[in-house]
Amino acid sequence: MTPATTTRTVRIAHSPDSDDAFMFYALTQGLLDVEGLEIDHVLDDIETLNRAAFDGTFEITAISFHAYAHLHDRYRLMPSGASFGDGYGPVVVAREPVAGRDLAGRSVAIPGTLTTAALALALWTRELGVEVETAVVPFDRILDAVVAGEHDAGVVIHEGQLTYSDDGLARVEDLGAWWKRTTGLPLPLGGNAIRADLEPGLQRRLCRLLGESIEYALAHRGEALEYARRYARGLEDDPERSDRFVGMYVNEWTRGYGEEGRRAVRELLDRGHRAGILPRRVAADFVEV
Repeated sequence: MTPATTTRTVRIAHSPDSDDAFMFYALTQGLLDVEGLEIDHVLDDIETLNRAAFDGTFEITAISFHAYAHLHDRYRLMPSGASFGDGYGPVVVAREPVAGRDLAGRSVAIPGTLTTAALALALWTRELGVEVETAVVPFDRILDAVVAGEHDAGVVIHEGQLTYSDDGLARVEDLGAWWKRTTGLPLPLGGNAIRADLEPGLQRRLCRLLGESIEYALAHRGEALEYARRYARGLEDDPERSDRFVGMYVNEWTRGYGEEGRRAVRELLDRGHRAGILPRRVAADFVEV
């Protein structure tokens, strides 16, 4: 009798937004030879994924670099799949044009305490010398919450960076642009991480598969965009802006960090620690394929 083979299940989790969907398209939709692995595809908002990572819930997960600072002993960074804002990023918006210093003492909605958007906001407000009151609001409700007056301002991520003006909101600051002016570097927002307790061979194999998935999407951009557009909140019927958003966050930085990308991650983590936001200095640990 031939012994039964055991299929290894790999749980892959990412945010339900179009840039993540684009890069994971081939890997999660059966377009790659995964060599006997069974892929369990999970979608959830980034703050939920950040929290789940503390329990090691998923073998591969999208993760905020802010959260990674608390999880570096449990997860390693995969060498591809990162989202950088090169001169752009999370946008602080309000109902009317105001200066950043005018936010002192005001309520600002953030998409989660462990998001890089929250870390960038904290670094920016410290530079301005102001304190704000932050409140966690699901990322896809922040625009509505600011419009309704529930909060004085909000930090918008994902497609909201392109659609906030459709709701009559004004930009207070683009945190990616501020970071670029301050450091000369792109703002590292989120990456993909793999559980550190997986055997090294499997880690490298899964990293190669993610790289293949990204290359497939870039080489078959039309079909990958058609798939990704179903996750483009507010842009489902706007292929031009949907394509623009994916292009903002799936690019050469996504293919590989390079030395500048890795330096940007180090700078973000070091600044967060020096500002007293991160509890300890963290050295980013990358899987080398």
